[in-house]
Amino acid sequence: MPSDLLAPLQLGAVRLANRLVMAPLTRLRAGDQGIPGDLQVEYYRQRASLGLIVTEGTYPIREGRTWIGQPGIETPEQIAGWRRVADEVHAAGGKIVMQVMHGGRISHPAISESGRIVAPSAIAAPGETRTHQGKAAYPVPQELPVGEIAGIVGAFVTAARNAMAAGMDGVEIHGANGYLLHQFLSPAANTRTDGFGGSPESRARLAIEVVTAVAAAIGAGRTGLRISPEHNIQGALETDPADVAATYTVLAEALAPLGLAFLDILHADPAGELVQKLRHAAAAPVILNTGFAVPTTREEATRILADGLGDAVAVGRPALANPDLLTRWTTGAEENTADPSTFYTPDGRGYTDYPSLAG
Repeated sequence: MPSDLLAPLQLGAVRLANRLVMAPLTRLRAGDQGIPGDLQVEYYRQRASLGLIVTEGTYPIREGRTWIGQPGIETPEQIAGWRRVADEVHAAGGKIVMQVMHGGRISHPAISESGRIVAPSAIAAPGETRTHQGKAAYPVPQELPVGEIAGIVGAFVTAARNAMAAGMDGVEIHGANGYLLHQFLSPAANTRTDGFGGSPESRARLAIEVVTAVAAAIGAGRTGLRISPEHNIQGALETDPADVAATYTVLAEALAPLGLAFLDILHADPAGELVQKLRHAAAAPVILNTGFAVPTTREEATRILADGLGDAVAVGRPALANPDLLTRWTTGAEENTADPSTFYTPDGRGYTDYPSLAG
């Protein structure tokens, strides 16, 4: 096993014992009030041997809620629930940051319970979601008024402060996978003609403002950003390579002076020109995640680090199914196989019952 995976790593103010990161994984077990409970405490504690845990996407305000069962970081009860999680992870020797995520148009008024959903433009996302009443098509969202954008930035800031009050080691702002900040970045989802749409600079503006404000509030050394350029998911299409490069370079270069803790890049080609250009432009440690449709393997993770393509590697389903993934990858032990049928069920099956080598 190459020593790179086991080497410690400094991400801003957070020191990792190794370079294996648990990617954010939607699990939908926080109930209708979005409060982490005993299941979440045990689930995250089990995986504390990983260098860093990034929590599942957590909504900053109810209007940004994407799914039933998603946790939040808005109410005192939610903060207290996450405090229990953070305390147990720390007691087990781990580090944990919260992914703060506003779903934007990837939601439904029956889920947000705010009477609307918002997005950069009044363009519905493709596909369906699940409400308490059953499956429903994503509706046409309300175009976010310019006068409300400062409130969105403020919601991320408050959520980040709440995450720190809950004992988190930092936050990761979710700017990927088709959710609100990614919707603003995508020319297919963002057809605005004001200061938040049109040019690459304008489409990147909201993400820049959010990350800058969060870094000012909790410290850049505890702030990270996740992006997924060219992921082309949930209607946030980015199919023009020149525009993609321009948009994300603007973003990375604008954030570079902040000295962020990390940039988390989800992309199928970590060695490609785009990823490596963004890595250097951001002037921050980079966590690479190549898996989404296809899980990242031990061999790929070690190759990424051995080749110097990134500073840490994020893995999803292997971490989901193997609470002791670091030990298994270090020793070459057989891995548990993830069971997709239990990814989003409400109980501990396929959540806290995956066996460890220790039994």
